[in-house]
Amino acid sequence: MFEIGGSLREARLKRNLTPADVQKAIRIRDRYLQALEEERWELLPGDAYVKGFLRTYADYLGLDGNLYVEEYNSRFARPDEFQLVPERFERRSTPLGVGFLRPLVVIGAIVAIVAAVAAWQLSSSSGGKQGAQPPPTTTPTTTAAHTPPKKKPPKHVAVALPTRAVVVASRGNSWLWVRSGSATGPTVYQGTLLQGKTLPVNLKNGPVWIRIGAPTVDIRLGGRLVHGLPTQVGNVLLTRRGIQPA
Repeated sequence: MFEIGGSLREARLKRNLTPADVQKAIRIRDRYLQALEEERWELLPGDAYVKGFLRTYADYLGLDGNLYVEEYNSRFARPDEFQLVPERFERRSTPLGVGFLRPLVVIGAIVAIVAAVAAWQLSSSSGGKQGAQPPPTTTPTTTAAHTPPKKKPPKHVAVALPTRAVVVASRGNSWLWVRSGSATGPTVYQGTLLQGKTLPVNLKNGPVWIRIGAPTVDIRLGGRLVHGLPTQVGNVLLTRRGIQPA
């Protein structure tokens, strides 16, 4: 047996610590620390707090916290008392008073009523099925005219037009005069295209005007053969979409 509070105070003073220093270190309020050192257990929240504070405080001071808890248990701790029934019920003569049974009676009555209603509904539904069948229900027809869904117009997909054409002297020599834009535009080519030779034509800057001296040439636009060339000496306007008379 030893003095709990006095030994804690003595250990603290040997370390030159104030209650404020201990409070800052172990997070226990200084008034509780003072109550531990003075063994004023009634100032503490309860036995569980007393034991926890004792163990923490003693361990912090380098003492055996379990030893302090055991000493407190042997001398001061009170056995835990669990009050299962409030005092107003304990004073009654019977274990289960009328006030306690009243909620049970009400609950039983409600359960019985619900069960009776459910049984009545079940018997009514089964009797209806065994008896005459109810008349078939008719679905009213709607007179509103059916409006067909509107067809969405097809989306126009832009196709890239070719920017390059090729004049081919496929059937013989032909004299050519090529101008940029129109018949009055600057000359791009002027001369005789020999049979088997080709003349590339750039259409990026716009159409070109071509005078064909002999109907022995073909024009390919974007790899495709262009139709409608003159059958004799004539002029055409070559665009990215095809040829036009000029």
